[in-house]
Order: sequence, then C-alpha cells, then structure tokens
Amino acid sequence: MTRYIFVTGGVVSSLGKGITAASIGRLLKAHGLSVNIIKCDPYLNVDAGTMAPLQHGEVFVTFDGAETDLDLGYYERFMSLNTTHVNIVTTGQIYQSVIARERAGGYLGQTVQVVPHITNEIKSRFRKAGEGYDICIIEIGGTVGDIESLPFLEAARQMRPDRTKNDVLYLHVTLVPYLHASDELKTKPTQHSVNKLREIGIDPDIIACRCEKPLEQDIKDKIALFTSVPKEAVIDVPDAPSIYDVPFMLKRQGLDDQIMMLLRLRSSSWNFDEWTDFTKKLDSSLTAEPVKIAIAGKYTRLKDSYKSLAEALQHGCTENGVKFEPVYVDVEEKDFEKHLKGIDALVVPGGFGDRGIEGKVSAVRYARENKIPFLGICLGMQCAVIEFARNVLKLKKANSTEFDKNAQEPVVDIMEEQKKIQAKGGTMRLGAWECELKEGSLAREIYGQDKILERHRHRYEFNPKYIPLVEKAGMTVSGMNTQANLPEIVEIKDHPWFIGVQFHPEFGSKPLRPHPLFVSFVAAAKERKYGRKNAK
Repeated sequence: MTRYIFVTGGVVSSLGKGITAASIGRLLKAHGLSVNIIKCDPYLNVDAGTMAPLQHGEVFVTFDGAETDLDLGYYERFMSLNTTHVNIVTTGQIYQSVIARERAGGYLGQTVQVVPHITNEIKSRFRKAGEGYDICIIEIGGTVGDIESLPFLEAARQMRPDRTKNDVLYLHVTLVPYLHASDELKTKPTQHSVNKLREIGIDPDIIACRCEKPLEQDIKDKIALFTSVPKEAVIDVPDAPSIYDVPFMLKRQGLDDQIMMLLRLRSSSWNFDEWTDFTKKLDSSLTAEPVKIAIAGKYTRLKDSYKSLAEALQHGCTENGVKFEPVYVDVEEKDFEKHLKGIDALVVPGGFGDRGIEGKVSAVRYARENKIPFLGICLGMQCAVIEFARNVLKLKKANSTEFDKNAQEPVVDIMEEQKKIQAKGGTMRLGAWECELKEGSLAREIYGQDKILERHRHRYEFNPKYIPLVEKAGMTVSGMNTQANLPEIVEIKDHPWFIGVQFHPEFGSKPLRPHPLFVSFVAAAKERKYGRKNAK
C-alpha cells in the first residue's frame, strides 16, 4: 500500500519546501524505495503557462507538455525522474474538473460543495499519483493560514482517517528567525504556525526548521515541548553552501530513518554513492578557477525566472571542474553591453513578447562578432536568426511576426496550424518533440546520436522558407523536426561555439546526468579563458 508524506509550510513563503521535499525523495530512493512526488499549487490558474516569470519564477515544462511550477524542476534534478501532468495539481484544475462534472450531471442533483466534492477530487489526484509507488510525497504550496490552500490542507487531513496512521505522515516546514539586534533565535513563529495547522486538524509528525544557522539542542527541545512532537522529530535546515547539500543535512539528523519508522517501512538497500560523488565534484568546482557566463534576458530582476538555466549551467561547470560565475544582464537597461565586457560565454534565454527584443538581438551580435561562445534558447535562437538575417544577409527588415505582425521579412513566423489557436494558454508546441541531427554538425558531435527528444514551449518558429538563404551565408540548420519540417537547431561554423536551439535543454539537465549541450558550452567558455590544454 502506498504511503503518503505531506509537506506543508508556515510563517512565510519561499522557505524551500520544494528542496526539502525533493531531498526527502532523494534519501528514500537511496533506500531502494519507489517514490513519486507532486506539487499542489493553490492559485486559480489552470496551469502556470500564462503567469509572469517576474511574479512566479520560471515556468517548468514536463516531458508530456504540462506547464508547471518551478518546484517540479527541483523534483526532477534531485530525484532523477521525468515528471508529467500527474505531478502538478492546481486549484484551477480541481474546480474546472468538478464544475465540468456538475454540468454533465455527474453529481445526480447533489449540492456541490468544497467538502466533500472539491476535497474528494483533490484526494483522487493524490491517489492517482501514488499508484504503483511505495511512497508519494505531496508538497502543498503556500503558507498555512492562507485561504487559498485550505481545501488542499483539508484533503490532506482526510487522508489519515481514510487510511491508517502508519500510511500518512505530516511534515511541517517552518521558519525560526534570527534577530541580529538581540542575537536570538525566536521559536514563537513556529509555535503559532503549528497551532494554525492544528486548527485545521493536522498534527505534524516532524517539524523542519529553516534557519540561518544550526539550532542548539535547547532550542529544538523548546520547539518540541510547545508543538508536542518528539525531540528527535525537530530537524534544523540551516542555510547551506549549495542546495545539493540538503539531503546530507537531513540524513545526518536521521530524518529518513524517522520517516521509515513512522511509516513502518524497511530499507532494502542503501546506495548514496552517486550523489556523494556529485557533491564532491561540486565542492571542488566551487573553489576552482571561475568562468564568467552572462545570461542576457528581460526577467533578470527575479533570478528564479531562470532557475533551471542557472542549475544546468552549474551542472556543466561542475562537470568541467570550473566555478560558475553568473552575470545577469538586463537587456532593457541602457548601455547594457558594458556588462558583457570580460565575459567568457553568453546565453540568451527564452521569453515572450516584444519587450527587450532589440537588446537580445544586440547581445547576439556582440557574441557573434567577438567570437564569444553563445547559446540561444527558444526566443534566444529566434533572436540569433533575426540578427544573422539583418547583419549578415543584410535583410534590415528581418523580424518575427510576434513583434511585428506585418514584418516584411518574417524570418520567424507562426505556423498556420497555430494561427487557429486563440487562447494564450493553448500554446501548440509543448513537451518533448523529436529532432534529427545533421551528420558532421557540432550538435551531432555533442549529442553523439542522430535523433534526440527535447522539451518545447513556444508558438513561433524559424520560418523554413529562409533556410536556403541563411545556409548559403554560413548559418547551418543542424537539427530538424522532419515530421513538421521545422528547424530545431542552428549553428555557425566560423565561430568557436555558436548554437541556437528552439527547445529548452535546461529542463532536461540533472546533477547526475548533466545535459551534453551545457557540458560542451561550458567547455568552450573554459577554453576561451584558459586555453585548449585546460579545456575538458
């Protein structure tokens, strides 16, 4: 029978529930258990597809095309899995499903209510995610006390009476703030947060305390006393040099053993070697020579907008034994190019809308003309095509119809099939699409295979009509989706490393399996800075 672990949060948001939940998953998998994990987001949006990155952080795309919260990226990277639409549940999805069933007469004249109908629908998603797994971890977004998350918390509460005590565990992540003025750690917010959780009917089994520094035992004892949990069930999660150290932090305090004891589970094995080896390499890279990699985008005011990209670059740097030194460049800033001086590589990431586009195009030109290793992702690739068309082909009116509906030279355009889709949430190219790599190309050499599957999130495409023109001038289309005749990868031969991809390779990069594009890209940056003999 599947066991369920509910991870809730208190006091403030952005405590790191996602990293904590993913770290627990990593530890339990190391015991030989099969583990799935899902995120419950309380917002009314059906998915994260139409949400602004500056408000919500990046939109993470699953292999099957679900547009989700960035926490699913943590799940994938820590637990080495590929998530699907099953791993995300939103209030919008729940209400949409219940209302559709009510309109179809599915409730046989009942008065449809939050309890039991909404909560039953939520619990059905919990059970579906847990099918076939030993453990299902369920992270409930938001903060205890928020009105939006109450139906999810009520559904979580109902899971224990529906089953047995040893099948369900509640872990509460809370904040123990440190007051510098008085040099004190304060436990009162945690006490109030647990009391609020109890008002809902949930008694936490374990409390994970986020804090600036490790908690002394007397602080833990005080928290245990006032929250009625065993002393050993108070875990501190202080700030760490790297998020990838968190599983070790939890392991040292025996959190995984406590969970298995409470859920009456036995370990079939213990294998944490791969994660240990990775973190050793990571620690080594953090003290190595740095490479300065610029991320030139328009959402740089919130670093979480490029969370998966930053992590993928870190994976590439770890693999190459160099320190990742990010330079976030706002392409809307006047004279932003001054921030590009001295960089070792440049990434122009994805995005939507015409804001900041000319800055991105200028950044591409800077990298192309100065022979700086360049990686363009999604919109970044499209900007690379626009820049090449304008400055190499001399098509000064080259543009995307996303930015100019009447573009005279639409080198980037929307497909006819996509023009039929009116809803912005109905993006056509989502999830994994196949790409065939051209023999003799840099992309083929990097991947080491002729066909790949990569995740997409966009509606506009490099217009295939312009392929002969750009290839004649020196830009090679090295990857194609032959089924739809759509360009997927472009590269320039007369350049140390210049690749643009229509997909999002950062979503597929994991600590134990760094994406080959990022490994090769960082190697090119390392070579530029330190010379060929030192490059991996």
